[in-house]
Amino acid sequence: MIESISINDLGVISQAELPLGKGLTVVTGETGAGKTMVVTALGLLLGQRADTTRVRSGAESAWVEGRFVVDGIDQVTTTISDVGGFVEDGSVILSRHVPASGSSKAVVGGRAAPVAILQEIAQHLVVVHGQSDQVRLTSESAQRDALDRFGGPELQAAHSSYRQVYDKWREASSRLQKFDEDADWAVAETARLRDALDAIDRVRPLPGEDEKLRALSERLQNTEELRSQVSLAKQALSGDSGDVGVRDAQALVDDAVRALERVSSTDNALQAPMDTLKDIGFRLEDVVVELSGYLTGLEGEAGMDLEEVMQRRSALTDLTRQFGPTVDDVLAFEEDAAKKLLELDRSDTARAELSEEVAALHAQMVTHSSALTTLRQKAATAISDAVTAELQALAMPDARFVVEVGKKAEPTQNGSDQVRFLLAPHSGSDPRPLGKGASGGELSRVMLALEVVIASADAVPTYIFDEVDAGVGGASALEIGKRLQALSKHAQVIVVTHLAQVACFANNHVTVEKDRTGEYTRSSVQVLDTEGRVVELARMLGGDSSSQSAVEHAREMLERSSVSRSQRG
Repeated sequence: MIESISINDLGVISQAELPLGKGLTVVTGETGAGKTMVVTALGLLLGQRADTTRVRSGAESAWVEGRFVVDGIDQVTTTISDVGGFVEDGSVILSRHVPASGSSKAVVGGRAAPVAILQEIAQHLVVVHGQSDQVRLTSESAQRDALDRFGGPELQAAHSSYRQVYDKWREASSRLQKFDEDADWAVAETARLRDALDAIDRVRPLPGEDEKLRALSERLQNTEELRSQVSLAKQALSGDSGDVGVRDAQALVDDAVRALERVSSTDNALQAPMDTLKDIGFRLEDVVVELSGYLTGLEGEAGMDLEEVMQRRSALTDLTRQFGPTVDDVLAFEEDAAKKLLELDRSDTARAELSEEVAALHAQMVTHSSALTTLRQKAATAISDAVTAELQALAMPDARFVVEVGKKAEPTQNGSDQVRFLLAPHSGSDPRPLGKGASGGELSRVMLALEVVIASADAVPTYIFDEVDAGVGGASALEIGKRLQALSKHAQVIVVTHLAQVACFANNHVTVEKDRTGEYTRSSVQVLDTEGRVVELARMLGGDSSSQSAVEHAREMLERSSVSRSQRG
C-alpha cells in the first residue's frame, strides 16, 4: 500500500503532498489541470521511463518520493536489503530524481539504486492500468498472465515447475544440436590426430634425443681432431712417453710442493700456497681421469655409422617441424593428442547419453505441460463465469466472456497453451477476440471486471487506474464506481477519473486545481472534505459548482454511495 506521495516540479505541479490510505482514492480535476501527473509520479516511483520534458518549466529537475508499506512482502524486503536500503516500521521510502537534462536517479530505502530495482519492487506492490493497458490486454501474453494470476498458487507453482524442466530441456537440446553441428569437425579432427600419432610412433623419439644426436654427429665428424687434441692435453698434464727430459704438469706441481715442504716450517706464510698446490695436483689427477674416459668413449663411438645418425636426426627434424620446436615438445603433443583422441572416441557414447537426457527431459516437460494445461482449463472455466457475472453488473447484461485454452505448435517457456480472451458483447453474437470489435468502453469494463475477479484469488497491495472509465457514462459509470469500490475491499485502489459517477464512491478524494496567476501555469493538489467533495462533484456533473441543482445532485450521489459502501462492508 502507498501511504503518501510527495511531488516536486513535475509537469504543472510545483509542490504537492498526497496522503493516501486504504480503500478507494480518486483524483479529479479540470482537463489539463495535471491529474495525470499524479499517475506519472507514481509511475516514476515504480521504475517507469523518465521523460525529461515532464520537468516543470523553469525548474532544473523533478523529484518524487513515496512511502510504501512492505511489511510481510518478503520478495520486496529482500530486494531492498540486497541494495543496502532500510525498511523502518514496515515501510520503505522510494525516491526518483529526474533532471531536465541527463539520466534519472533512484533511491531505495535511503540508498542509491538502479532504476531496475524499482521495477523489481513494483511487480510485487502495484498493478497499473492506463488507457494503453486496454490495448495490452488484447495481447496473448497479458491474457495468459491474467489467467495464471486467477489460477492462484497451485497454477503458479505448476508453471514454475514446468519452467524449470523446460529450461533444462532447452539447454540439453542446445548442447545436442551443437554436438551434431560439430560432428563433421570431430571426424576430421580424429583423422588428423591419428595420422599425427602414427607419424610420431614410427620414429619413436626419446626425451632430449635431438640434442644428444646433434652432439654425437659433431663428434663423429671430428673424431680424429678430437682424439689428437685431447691426447696432447692429457700428455701435457700427465705424460707417459717415458722421455727423461719431458716434465708434465703433474710432475712440475709435485716438484713445487716438495720444494715448499722443505722450507714451510721456517715460515708459516708458505703453508697456504703449498696447500693450494696440493689441491691443484688433486684436480689435475681428476682432469686426467676425465680425459682418459673421453678418449675411451671416442674409441667406443668409432664403430658408429655417421650416416645412420644423420638419418635419425633427419627423421626427428621432420617431427619437430610439424609438432616441435623440440623433441620434448613433440612428446608433449603426443600425450595431449592421445587424450583428445580418447575423448573423441567416446563421442558416440556421449551423444547417445545426451540424446537420452533430452528425451527424458522432453517426457518430463510433456507431463508438466499437461498438468499446467489442466489447471489453466479449470481456471478458464471459472474466470469466464466470474467475469461474465461482473460484466452484467457493469451494465453489459447480455455480454458473455470466454477464455479459450488451445494448443501451440511448439512448447515455450510458458507452456504449450495458447490463451485467448473472447467477448460476445450482445445476445446472439459470437465471442470474438478482445482486439477485434470490442470498443474502448467495453475494454475498460472487461479490464476492471478481470481485476475484481482476480483480486479475490491473487490481490496485489495497490491498483492504479488512469481513466478506466473513458468512453463510458451514465449508469455504466455508476456500475464502474461500484466495482472499483468492491475492489477496494481487497486492496488499495487509486483512480484518475473525470466522472462524478465514479468519484462519488471514493473514501478519499484528491483534486488537482490550476493556478494561472504566475508566469507559469501551476497546479495544486488538495484532499477534499465532505463539503469540498460536494462542490467538486457538482463541477464534474455540470461544469458549474455554484448550480444549486448540481450541488443537490452531488450531495445525493454521495449519500447513495455511502449507503452502498455500508452495505458492501
